Amino acid sequence: MEYSNTMPMECYVMKGKENLKYLPNRTDSMCFGCSPANPAGLRLEFFTDGESIFSSLKVPAHLCGWKNLVHGGVISTILDEIMGRAVIHKTRYLGMTKSMTVDFLKPITVDKKLKAVGKVLEAKNGRECLAEAMIFNENGELCAKSVGTFRLFKPDLSKKLGIKDEDAMAWYNAYMKA
Repeated sequence: MEYSNTMPMECYVMKGKENLKYLPNRTDSMCFGCSPANPAGLRLEFFTDGESIFSSLKVPAHLCGWKNLVHGGVISTILDEIMGRAVIHKTRYLGMTKSMTVDFLKPITVDKKLKAVGKVLEAKNGRECLAEAMIFNENGELCAKSVGTFRLFKPDLSKKLGIKDEDAMAWYNAYMKA
């Protein structure tokens, strides 16, 4: 799978959030990736420059695999979350991961500052889209990257299928206005 090289390095490093717009999270869910209410989760916060989605974080020690190394499933979760948020933000649809590939390039250490970036590469036929995400360590080195295909759902169909409840739909509607 080919990865784009179109995001400038300053976006990867994300030196500051002052030029980025904050994107609100739901506060009433227990999402492992992004909910501020989940005490065991990652509590990711998202920002955008209008094109890409950014997050900075430190993975807590209780999420390690081998000693002091972030578990591969947690790395995959970070990549999936940032791609998923890019899909929602760029397409204005709700998205669910259909497939994703992950390349683990360098070990990632717990309790060290990380930067994650994601963006939509291509919208396909209004039903799917292709997104990519990357994680960089505190030295700006690319540590993991992913490409994912997401199934797109219009908000009303998501509710009808039981994928999203009233609270999720209220968050989505507020998010679209933010």
